[in-house]
Amino acid sequence: MDFFSHQDTARRKTGLLVALMSLAVVSMIGITVAAVVLTLAFFDGNLPQGVPLGQRLAYAWSMMDVNMAATIALGVGGLVLLGSLYKRFQLRAGGRAVAESLGARKLVPDSPSLTHEEQQLLNIVREMALAASMPTPDVYLMDDDAINAFAAGRKPEDAVIGVTRGCIMRLDREGLQGVIAHEFSHIVHGDMRMNLRLVAALHGILLIGLAGYYLLRVAPLRRRTSSKDNSALVMMVIALVLIVIGFAGTFFGNLIKAAISRQREYLADASAVQYTRNPNGITKALKSIGASASGSRLAATHAPDFSHMFFGEAVGGAFMSLLATHPPIQDRIKRLEPGWDGTFPTQG
Repeated sequence: MDFFSHQDTARRKTGLLVALMSLAVVSMIGITVAAVVLTLAFFDGNLPQGVPLGQRLAYAWSMMDVNMAATIALGVGGLVLLGSLYKRFQLRAGGRAVAESLGARKLVPDSPSLTHEEQQLLNIVREMALAASMPTPDVYLMDDDAINAFAAGRKPEDAVIGVTRGCIMRLDREGLQGVIAHEFSHIVHGDMRMNLRLVAALHGILLIGLAGYYLLRVAPLRRRTSSKDNSALVMMVIALVLIVIGFAGTFFGNLIKAAISRQREYLADASAVQYTRNPNGITKALKSIGASASGSRLAATHAPDFSHMFFGEAVGGAFMSLLATHPPIQDRIKRLEPGWDGTFPTQG
């Protein structure tokens, strides 16, 4: 396979998608400002009934001076930033925080309680770290029958690699080596930091919707000062707008996150072949996932939060084709093995 060409394509598409995520946040600010203008046009009690729509919009726009527009923009942007910073603070411990939130336990090297499979995993990680001239990351084990793995951290020094029990029990050494090489690619190419930033950004966007819920609860408590005082109604409408914008933004943000993740998975697959000079390892692992009843789906409570960090698709559900964080297994295999006939091995 021409893995260099695949890598270049994945990097280029990732850059476009990251720019799209930034544009989405800016668009949310603009939509919020426009929604406030429309709310003032239709619900401001100072305007008598029967005023034409054009005059209402002109009046609302005149009310929306530069300071007010800037305040709304800063408020929405500040909510996104605050939510993102809070999530980044939660994950300040790097990969360890992600592993622990997924219920994984750390494998201690040279521990007498290690099984043969666990020791083999540690050996492969150590070998790959030496080959990549990187610090050996801590290794965590998830007690799950699915075949999956992840790399997480802010930088190589605090990176961890997590692997499911199903991965070490159902893959041979060659297949496991392909999986670990794939995860090391995520470390080398900076995907870990980008993944954590995506998690934080989506949490910030979600905070807009939560702010709308709060505003919706306090709006009815606002006292009317006159018969023309519709401020409580205006607050309720703005609250509903924030809820819609927040949760719609979260949905579309997840779409972009999934698209970015799919490109990084193609990049990591190609890089794994480059590192091992052996496409059979990673294709073995992918074929095992395709042949397995449990596949790569995880039972961990927080798996959806970090779904884009895993080797294989970790969650299922509605809109799966839209929100899939990984390309279809068949597509990934065909990129690595163009002559594949589409059949999966029989599980023993």
